[in-house]
Amino acid sequence: MSRRSDTTLRELVAQGERELQGASAEQAIAWTARHFAGSVAVACSMADAVLPGLVADALPGVDVLFLDTGYHFTDTLVTRDIVADELDVRVVDVRPRLSVAEQDAAYGAQLWQRDPGACCRMRKVEPLRAALGGYEAWITGVRRDEGPTRAGTPIVTWDEGFGLVKVNPLVDWTFERLLTYAAQHRLPVNLLVSNGYPSIGCEPCTQAVAEGEDPRAGRWAGFAKTECGLHA
Repeated sequence: MSRRSDTTLRELVAQGERELQGASAEQAIAWTARHFAGSVAVACSMADAVLPGLVADALPGVDVLFLDTGYHFTDTLVTRDIVADELDVRVVDVRPRLSVAEQDAAYGAQLWQRDPGACCRMRKVEPLRAALGGYEAWITGVRRDEGPTRAGTPIVTWDEGFGLVKVNPLVDWTFERLLTYAAQHRLPVNLLVSNGYPSIGCEPCTQAVAEGEDPRAGRWAGFAKTECGLHA
């Protein structure tokens, strides 16, 4: 099936904005399945498998995009492998153009420490943009309770940065609800989550947070940076 025009996709977004006001995660995913089956991917950081588990119920075999940056915690890679083995999804490892060694040779070692924005751009944003080129929509696990930068996230929107429809079914979920759902449905959760990592990114740029801190306080600690650029 050829990709529909941006005009048509934007019209679907407007329709979704009307139809999905107050919708549950399951209703938002069902709407997405009706309009984008065969042309939608799930983005998953492998902090947990709640989102791919929910989507797989409506779209068995759905593509789950994992940004394999080369800097992940071992627990994150283990969670990815469990998701691939146990859920009815197709995990797709999305890799940067340059390996870590090649990036070090071209830009110097530990670019993440000197210019985390450039590192995220090359290892996350640009690879995901290329991977999403084959889809009309993507589904993310962004939640409004994750911090001020995400407090106004809509259920469905037009993603200007990547040029496709973006659906956020879990926007009104809390962290506690996420963990409860995972336990009830026996969905894998990254072991780091129970060790003080409510938000998990690359190992060099992620640290544990204290109780009561912003869930994303451990990301790029010491920098003004709070987003990698995927959800800007």
